[in-house]
Amino acid sequence: MSRRILIVDDDKEIANLIAIYLRNEGFDTDIAHDGEEAIRKVADQTYHLIVLDVMMPRMDGMEACRRIRETAEIPILMLSAKAEDMDKILGLMTGADDYLVKPFNPLEMIARVKSLLRRTYQYSAQGTTGTDEEGIIRIGGLTINRVTHTVHSEDRQVHLTSTEFGILFLLAGQPGRVFSAEDIFQQVWKEKYFESNNTVMVHISKLRDKLEQETGSKLISTVWGVGYKIDA
Repeated sequence: MSRRILIVDDDKEIANLIAIYLRNEGFDTDIAHDGEEAIRKVADQTYHLIVLDVMMPRMDGMEACRRIRETAEIPILMLSAKAEDMDKILGLMTGADDYLVKPFNPLEMIARVKSLLRRTYQYSAQGTTGTDEEGIIRIGGLTINRVTHTVHSEDRQVHLTSTEFGILFLLAGQPGRVFSAEDIFQQVWKEKYFESNNTVMVHISKLRDKLEQETGSKLISTVWGVGYKIDA
């Protein structure tokens, strides 16, 4: 099945170049040139991933990401010319799954896209011990289904991004075990971890807030100086 990717960038040359690289990898692509157009396209068509630039006219990528997250859980790779940590954190807190700084190596962009798609649609339960024969984990009032990639609290669905789901599934699959930020990044992102990387912290914060809002309790504990865990 071919994956369809929406590219959102007001620079037509960059958007077309990204589209060429993605098509060469076998992906179907569509292009929007601002946030408003992106939102309309997401409402009208099915996309498996969005490559979203931050700096755009009419509606920037941050606002577009927030609006898209209100109705869709499509994985989002955010692009920005800003390399500061706070800009990255803001992008991730807005709802992006990953963040890539311009100018970027096209091969790295392709690798990030494939990694996001793999985490979203082919998440592996290897290494988890708390799953039953149907790929379901039940913990802390949550039902986590690997096959359908969904999480429920009683009869309500908890809407998570693909990255948040991956982190939750990893922690819940081995209750009581403390995972360092490096462990989480390498197992969920499948990439080398760098010490200054705040990505895991930001996603844990968003995930913890969502779970607390739905369950009324803090399921994810921080073990200071070590990492994160979920108790059975």
